[in-house]
Amino acid sequence: MKLNTIRLVALTGCYAIGISLASDANLDSKAPVVPVAPSSATLPGKERQLHGNPVYAKLVGAAVERMRERARLDEGEGGDMLWRKAERVKDVGSFYWIRVIRDVPCDHIVGVVLEGLQGQGRGSCAAPGFSLPRLEDYKRNYVDPLAKLINAANTTAFAIVIEPGFFSNMIATFTTVQACGANVTRQSYRENVAYALRTLSLPNVVLYNDAGHGGTVGWQTNLKAAADELFGVYEAAGRPEQVRGIAVNTGGWNSWDLSPGEFETTRETPVNRAQNEKRFVQLLGNLLKQSSTPYHAVMDTSRNGVQGLRAHWTDWCNLNGAGFGRFPSAQGTGLDDFADAFIWAKGGGISDGTSDAASLNFEVNCGQEWVFEPSPEKGEWNQAYFEMLLENARPSIKV
Repeated sequence: MKLNTIRLVALTGCYAIGISLASDANLDSKAPVVPVAPSSATLPGKERQLHGNPVYAKLVGAAVERMRERARLDEGEGGDMLWRKAERVKDVGSFYWIRVIRDVPCDHIVGVVLEGLQGQGRGSCAAPGFSLPRLEDYKRNYVDPLAKLINAANTTAFAIVIEPGFFSNMIATFTTVQACGANVTRQSYRENVAYALRTLSLPNVVLYNDAGHGGTVGWQTNLKAAADELFGVYEAAGRPEQVRGIAVNTGGWNSWDLSPGEFETTRETPVNRAQNEKRFVQLLGNLLKQSSTPYHAVMDTSRNGVQGLRAHWTDWCNLNGAGFGRFPSAQGTGLDDFADAFIWAKGGGISDGTSDAASLNFEVNCGQEWVFEPSPEKGEWNQAYFEMLLENARPSIKV
């Protein structure tokens, strides 16, 4: 997604009014910067509430109206409960995947996902769409425009997740696929992500570097390599002050504390002890802590409420039977030194990819027997899937 098509406008008070991106913007950023120290006190769910994504809220609002109308026509109690649950979801704070930022109160923090590296979510470098961006392109099309937005919105607090998907593929997949060129892939990651961390380490920002999840990075053969890579990119960026730690399970499905874990079998247990994200955060966090790399984690719980739906860890696309997980909160992690908060990084109901094998954008993972069908193109709204997430939410959504 390119960010150079929107326009920056002036800021007033504690609100970022209509912030977006363009090279010819006329900025008024005289208001004092609101500092966001990378400490637990300022993170989502503690002193600051995670701000709602108005793009997602609009999609959910339209879904609510469709469910209300259906309930009215059917006069069914179940339908009435479902749209009321959906109304609860509409108000849940979630991360922006680079959209317009509007009307942010002083006591909120805006969650942003930076996704500019190409090829994430692909199991093969030969897959359509895989490429490694040049640093100059990554700067111009992604990082610099986002930094410009944040500098203009200096009265707004931001929490940014850096490049979900690419890291776990690099650690768990790219190194074993000859066509990927492991050294070239790592060099691209180190250059681009180091630049992003360095450039976005701004006073009103807290940064989380994506670290995959236990099912991909948690293997004994991957953990040390992952910790070394996270340390290396942090070091290459100059140890930026605003880096808080890591983001895990972004767009993934792993449970926080299910025990035994979804794939905890006699065969796997000796080689992957990260069978839930709580264990993964501890295992990887301890390695990062030893190298003085920021290790505090946020955990995506947006769609992981139901486990046992798939055949493999790497089955990631539109799982049939899925449900919303825990609402965003800094409470209840049970791992205060390592886990900052539960977050919703990806809004439930937005398709991971199309199940239509005839589509030019079709990916094999989105056509397996465990995938919800039909599923529209990546990024499009799927009303039926959203309603399934509501019905299967764990814990159940109270109205």
